[in-house]
Amino acid sequence: MVDGGKARIIVNVLVPPAAGQDNQPLLDLLWRTCFRWQIWPKQVTGDTKYGTLENLKAIADAGIRAYIPLREFADSHGVFGKARFAYEAEADQYRCPQGVVLPLRKHDYTHPVYIYQAEAATGNGCAIKAQCTTSDLGRQVKRNFAEEYQERVRAYQSTAAYQKALAKRRVGVEPLFGEAKQWHGLARFRLRGLEKVNVESLLIAAGQNLKRLLHKWGWGRRPGPNGAPLVAGARRF
Repeated sequence: MVDGGKARIIVNVLVPPAAGQDNQPLLDLLWRTCFRWQIWPKQVTGDTKYGTLENLKAIADAGIRAYIPLREFADSHGVFGKARFAYEAEADQYRCPQGVVLPLRKHDYTHPVYIYQAEAATGNGCAIKAQCTTSDLGRQVKRNFAEEYQERVRAYQSTAAYQKALAKRRVGVEPLFGEAKQWHGLARFRLRGLEKVNVESLLIAAGQNLKRLLHKWGWGRRPGPNGAPLVAGARRF
């Protein structure tokens, strides 16, 4: 985890187990960072894999904006994807590209999703049914119980702040991974075991932060009182 300032300070590091996903510990890292450094970010930026509904909901409920690209499920298996169907919030229904309404039919609490489905007779009589569904029971569209959080994030994508955050991540955050791999040995861990690997990654991150501190003070210069860098020509003791 890296702060959004110009210094690009690494504020938290975690190497997850091989069996886990990188997006699973995101919330734990976020809350620990907030507690450890006594900060409360206005936004969180990440790549697509972090855009799970669980993450988006928790981040939004905490009053933080999630500037995270979302997966868009386009047409697949020769039929229309969900993106082609327009959701009408007031009526709580979907409308297909041909204007046919898919009303709410039932709730699936196992997954959890709402299921919207067109009438079978209407679907079977549609001129473009083959492009829409292979079922004779009517096309279904599923909507997650927390899908409004995804829609909120999609609304951010048209803002200048969202574009600026993603651009800053590309030029400010991602190069830190390359730096760690190329110059600090992160491409291959020297230790074995998850705990030792995390210790090694923390040491690497501390070294990267130290480089930025020395750059701020001035390379090769001894800091003065209270860490203030000595100006050129100042007397050294």
